[in-house]
Formats: sequence, structure tokens, C-alpha cells
Amino acid sequence: MKSKLKRFEINASRENVIEPGKEIYFEIKGNWKKTYFKNAHPLTIELACGRGEYSVGLARKFPDQNFVGIDVKGDRLWKGSTWAFEEGLKNAGFLRTQILNIESFFEENEADQIWLTFPDPRPRKRDIKRRLTSPRFLEMFKKILKADGWFRFKTDNTGLFNYTLEEINQRPDIRDSAFTHDLYNSDLRAECYDIKTRYEEIFTAAGEKIKYLQFRFVK
Repeated sequence: MKSKLKRFEINASRENVIEPGKEIYFEIKGNWKKTYFKNAHPLTIELACGRGEYSVGLARKFPDQNFVGIDVKGDRLWKGSTWAFEEGLKNAGFLRTQILNIESFFEENEADQIWLTFPDPRPRKRDIKRRLTSPRFLEMFKKILKADGWFRFKTDNTGLFNYTLEEINQRPDIRDSAFTHDLYNSDLRAECYDIKTRYEEIFTAAGEKIKYLQFRFVK
């Protein structure tokens, strides 16, 4: 418990963690580039980022772009925040909130790209609406994503992946879609830059195939 409380204390003192209790938390919507990053570089969001391996990995690889990892768990965000802080990555930030509230923090067309990496699959039927690729969430993501922006999705969970494919196949507003059920033996592998989350390493070691999907919305 002490360790977790200490992490919360550190998060509260760090500029790269935006969370309740900080003034910027209520002012950041529409101001990520101007106020927070202080540049006009493209903005990428990682949803349900956990420890932020993707946000930090992309920030390392693309110093001329901005990245925001979003998760509700402050002790997880602490890890990504620490990596970014220790490496001096000014282009990586973290937002503590539930994904359901994302429209309170990003204006329409504010994001250039969205990543969804290994979210909770919510396998029970009663939790379908809570899946981050369910229609209500896709509508939110469509709103904050620019017209030419990519939505990118990685998971080990076959059920969630097939559900997501069914959802986008039913939508008339999807374009440029491509997917694979075996990312590391696919031509799409280069799209993911071989950045791996902790869960991805665990699942891969256990013999699970990593699934990947990318598409754009018609807006």
C-alpha cells in the first residue's frame, strides 16, 4: 500500500501526469498542442494505456510528434510517467480518466491518431456495451479523431477481435481497413514498430497470436 500511495504522490507532483486535483485537468480540452505540448505537432492518443509502453515507445521513435496515454489507474500511469521523466521525453504525457469521459478532454478532430492496445475484452454478454470497440465508444473516437486519422487496435483476445471486425463491417463509415490474426507473420507488422506491452510479451510467450486492425473513419 505504501508503494501505491508513494506513486500517487509522485504523480501529483509531475507535469507529465494530468489528473483530478490539477487545474489543467479541467482546461486541457482543445489545448493539448497549444498549452500542454506547446507545439503544433501531430497528437496520438493511446487508450487504456496501462503502464504506457506504447505511448513511451512511440515518443522515443517520433520526437516530432506528441503522445498521450490514457488510463484510470494512477499506479499504472506512474510507470510510463517515470520512463518519460527519466528519459526527458517532453512529447509524452498521461491523462488519468475513464475512457467513457474522453470527450471531456479532447475536442472534435483534435487527435491525429488513436491506438487501442490490449484492452479488457469484457467477455460477458452483459458487458458488451463496456467493450472499447462497441458502437458507443467508436462514435466517441470518430468524433475526436481527424478525418484522415488512423484508428489502430491490438489484442490477443480472439473473441474481442472478431467482435470488433463484425462491428466495423456493419458500419458504412469505415475506410482503408486492414487486419491480421497473426501480426508477427504479417505485412502489417511494420505498422506497429515492434513495440510490445508487458501483456503482449506474456501472451506471445504463452503461444497466443497477436491480432491487429487499422482503419479510418469516413467523416
